[in-house]
Amino acid sequence: MSSVGRNAGLVDGKRAAVTADPEFALFYEQWRPQVRRGLALTLGDVGLADEAVDEAMTRALASWDKIRHYDRPDGWLYRVGLNWARGVFRKRRYELLADLEPTHHRTQDHLPDPDLIEAVARLSLKLRTVVVARYYLDLSTSEVAEALEVPEGTVKSRLSRALQKLARDLGAPE
Repeated sequence: MSSVGRNAGLVDGKRAAVTADPEFALFYEQWRPQVRRGLALTLGDVGLADEAVDEAMTRALASWDKIRHYDRPDGWLYRVGLNWARGVFRKRRYELLADLEPTHHRTQDHLPDPDLIEAVARLSLKLRTVVVARYYLDLSTSEVAEALEVPEGTVKSRLSRALQKLARDLGAPE
């Protein structure tokens, strides 16, 4: 079994541990759906987002004494899930490239505007990552920087470039 398959269901495999700590169970219910949707939008693949958020939740459970005190644990979950997915991308680069084509609309089930979904999907992964974290997960610019472990200026620069590209792609008036 691949590491993807083995790790993806770890949270389910530790259901007793999750339910033994009511605080973690609440954390799981509160943050998993939103981070999953953010990862699905960023990655362009709902299945991979499911696995990534489960991996992030597994790591959160393992580090629960530290994570429980974070002001914005969704940013931490997003970064951990994204980093895990990047590892999968490196391992499966040729297989996943087809899944990331902008014509692939697997994330539309939770977002209202198909044109916006396509435009965001055409952004590079770095630009798409900050756009989703800032505007979908509603993290502040400094929280995005902290979550992604990049300087705040980098986040601002990427957001600026992404918004300019989105405006052009969506035909916004100049």
